[in-house]
Amino acid sequence: QVQVVESGGGLVQPGGSLGLSCDVSGSITQMFDMGWYRQAPGNEREMVAFFTIYGDVIYKDSVKGRFTISRDSTETKMWLQMNSLQPEDTAVYYCYCRAKTTTMLDPTNYWGQGTRVTVSS
Repeated sequence: QVQVVESGGGLVQPGGSLGLSCDVSGSITQMFDMGWYRQAPGNEREMVAFFTIYGDVIYKDSVKGRFTISRDSTETKMWLQMNSLQPEDTAVYYCYCRAKTTTMLDPTNYWGQGTRVTVSS
């Protein structure tokens, strides 16, 4: 199967920066899209940034110019650099990928366990 593991969350002051990492492993035969979501207390999970199957990058409007998503050529490591963080960025951040595997022939979403980001003074 597929394992998705995030790391790098923590506490940061408003205006500060934080970087998240994501490691993807498993029997992936074809990667579709992959990226980052977040969920703040009392809110639904929302898209932050992701790579489409074509390699285009899509950002949530409120993070454009502040967050940068990147990945390596193997599509097994992905990062989210977050600058100029604001209290409204406080959330649990989830890494995900949508992929086919040796046993799942239909594209399936795989999620990490989440890493908490708290922006507070």
